Amino acid sequence: MSTGTDDDWVQWGERDPYFAVITDPKYRSGCITQGAKKEFFDSGRWHVGYVLDACCRFVDPAFAPRRALDFGCGVGRVALPLAEHVEAVVGVDVSPAMLAEAQRNAREQGHGNVEWLLSDDTLSEVQGRFDLVHSCITFQHIDMPRGRRLFARMLDLLGDGGVGAIQITYAKAHHAASFGQPPAPAPAAAASGGGGLRSLLSRSPQSADPAMQMNPYNLSDLAFLMQSAGIRGFHVDFTDHGGELGVFLFFGKPRSAAP
Repeated sequence: MSTGTDDDWVQWGERDPYFAVITDPKYRSGCITQGAKKEFFDSGRWHVGYVLDACCRFVDPAFAPRRALDFGCGVGRVALPLAEHVEAVVGVDVSPAMLAEAQRNAREQGHGNVEWLLSDDTLSEVQGRFDLVHSCITFQHIDMPRGRRLFARMLDLLGDGGVGAIQITYAKAHHAASFGQPPAPAPAAAASGGGGLRSLLSRSPQSADPAMQMNPYNLSDLAFLMQSAGIRGFHVDFTDHGGELGVFLFFGKPRSAAP
């Protein structure tokens, strides 16, 4: 991926890789301490526990993944704790600087079972099938047409009997009057570029930070893709990251019938 939000994300990886993942000032480059870095990865360890427990409770009680994919891995917040539970993890991200930092973290933590790959719109570097396909707080930074294609690709990467755990934003709490959806821009604003995706950016005009798109998705589109892929149902947990309302989707891919 190399357009729009991807260029901004590459800049985030170069300037402020930890803060870009969790927007807390203590994770800013130049002031992050070893204690704060430990908290950062402890949050990922908690998250992995939540995801694996949910996969067992809602999809497959006997779920024991061996190979996992983490889409939007960043500096390894989730991929590295996940590596403690599975034989192999593949982390993908659009930012080379994020991947380089993730590799440094893997060496420091003694994880040799993680492969780091650069992402694109078709995940062309990713090979094989996975028992677990995971993504959290990532799709919101990708515009919906591209995100739908990536979501479909991740469904294809899920092996028979595998489990998907994918978090998606669908609404914004401060747009309650329009049921969480940003109002459509006026024609004049749309023609001048003042609406549309730019209205979804979290950066203020005075900020020196790169932009960060926050895109809500149409959940019926994703349900259509899941059903088309043969998935028979899914469980949903609601999420709320600073008013960005979302869902964590947990679903299983049926096993192929024996020949």
